[in-house]
Order: sequence, then C-alpha cells, then structure tokens
Amino acid sequence: MHALDVLGDPVRRRILELLVADGERSAGEIGEVVQAEFAISQPAVSQHLKVLREHGFASVRPEGRRRLYAVDPRGPAEARQWLTPFERFWLPKLDALGTEIARGKRQRRLATPPHEKET
Repeated sequence: MHALDVLGDPVRRRILELLVADGERSAGEIGEVVQAEFAISQPAVSQHLKVLREHGFASVRPEGRRRLYAVDPRGPAEARQWLTPFERFWLPKLDALGTEIARGKRQRRLATPPHEKET
C-alpha cells in the first residue's frame, strides 16, 4: 500500500491528527474518539491502527495493559518524498498568495484613519 493510499482514508487521517495533536494516545482513547466521530466498531479502529503501524505511520509501545500509539516519522516522510516533485506546481502560487495577503493588510492599514487605529 502506498503512503497516499494510507492517508486516503478519513479514519486513518483522523487518527494521525489525534496523534500529532497529543503526541501519544492509548488505543482506547483513540477508539473512543474515532468510534464516536465515524460510527465504526472497535475492531475497525484496531484495523486502521494496524494499517498505520504496518506502513510506518504509527508506532506502538506497551505500557502495562495499555498500548500507546504515536506518529512514526517514516510514513509522513515517505508521503512527503513522493509529493516533493509536485511542489513546483503549488509553492509559487502559495508564495504569490502570501504576497497578496500581505499587500492587502498593508493597504488596509494605510487606509485606516489614525483616530480609528487601535493603540
């Protein structure tokens, strides 16, 4: 399975979002959130965690009776490596957008009368 196939599933993306936000979560905590949001069973959550582990997106370590999951940097690195050749299509556009946003902010700041500016 290709890295982008792994990321193509919304449940797996949500699991990764949880792990990125919190650093590490137990399988039970992940299951509670994902089951509530996607109305899937605990075995289905376990299958998604297995896919993430097997394809280098998540690592797991036992702590007593719990299994703690964290992001494994190998999977995201593989996805980034595959996407890198395509950056030339969107990075210049994002740079141009950033320039236009900054220009608009500057124009609004200059157009605001001094007595209306916050101090």
